[in-house]
Amino acid sequence: MSFKGGKKSNVHKSKEGYDLYAGLYDKTLEFLDSFERNELKRMIYSAKGKKVLDVGCGTGRLFPEFQKMNFDITGIDVSQKMIDIAKNRCHKAKLLVGDVENLPFKDDSFDVVVASFVVVHLKYLEKAFSEIYRVLKNGGVFIITNINQKKAPKLKMSTTQEIVIKSFYHMPKEVIKSLENEFFKINEEKFLYDGEIWINQIIKASK
Repeated sequence: MSFKGGKKSNVHKSKEGYDLYAGLYDKTLEFLDSFERNELKRMIYSAKGKKVLDVGCGTGRLFPEFQKMNFDITGIDVSQKMIDIAKNRCHKAKLLVGDVENLPFKDDSFDVVVASFVVVHLKYLEKAFSEIYRVLKNGGVFIITNINQKKAPKLKMSTTQEIVIKSFYHMPKEVIKSLENEFFKINEEKFLYDGEIWINQIIKASK
């Protein structure tokens, strides 16, 4: 833990961190959207099929977009409290607590898998990508974002407490290589910038 400006910050793994932060998470949705600038939505709209898996779905930020496309929505997240909130956003979605590195689904189950703000919480990518490849149907699409975050931000819980959720930095070429190592075909790669600095890498890949 660290102390700065009289506030205490604790570093948490994803599950415990998002359980703690779940009640405040929806206040950040506009900020999170700003890292995608509709490019993620555009790729989602270009996807074909009806069965979508939102890996790391959180409180269901992307569910309204999926509903516009009449997707059959399944969401999975490590945080039970995030899932509980997501249930109120879309009552028809099938939601469960689980780990992207050990997905509780049969092979060839989904037409589309989306993972937004997920790889930043993975130390290694190959196992998660292998699982996503397994549950995708042949010809299915995987849409993924990789934010340029070298240091995890402090999340304000109160005037006296902040938490940090452990994160890992992945170079864009590392993400591409890991996808290709798991036999994905890269269909599109889009970088979003703040001035001359890239802030997000968005990739559409297919099985």
